Amino acid sequence: MTDRTDVDPSRWLDAYGDFLYRYALVRVRDPRVAEDLVQETLLAALEGWHRFEGRSSERTWLVGILKHKIVDYFRRQANPVEQASGEAAIEREVFNRWGRWKHPPMQWPALDPLQVLEREEFYTVLMQCLRAIPERMAAVFVLRELEGWSTEAICKRLEITPTNLWVIIHRARLRLRKCLEQLWFQREAP
Repeated sequence: MTDRTDVDPSRWLDAYGDFLYRYALVRVRDPRVAEDLVQETLLAALEGWHRFEGRSSERTWLVGILKHKIVDYFRRQANPVEQASGEAAIEREVFNRWGRWKHPPMQWPALDPLQVLEREEFYTVLMQCLRAIPERMAAVFVLRELEGWSTEAICKRLEITPTNLWVIIHRARLRLRKCLEQLWFQREAP
């Protein structure tokens, strides 16, 4: 347990604001929403800072609050009816009636995935690609692939079925792959 005299809410914005904003922006894809979520996080932390027990760093505690704010945002945005008409067209464009590739995906250059992920430019392109897909699809992809949430947790939080989740993930991956091929990997190819 930490001595609460070490906790200084007046410095949270300067110390953690940029990190929290970037964290939120990667997940919600909208600068205004990210700003609002950080503000909500800091307000919630300010209201509850007396409950901070020091079992983690202040930054980790604030990120935990922010994660809950992000999930609440996704839940508010979730539309229970999946908009599938455009998605089916994309699948018909990519796969034949037997489920095989019409045109095999291009061979991606051999890159060390960890090095690519560390590159800021890649994150910029990934954000652009996430903004290009429907918001619900991006939300599910972020929770599953970036946050590492389990199928059960996502389905419970967003009130969708596991089948619906995997359809959304599949479609998000297809769209993101196509976007990354166009905006990133073609640029990186020798």
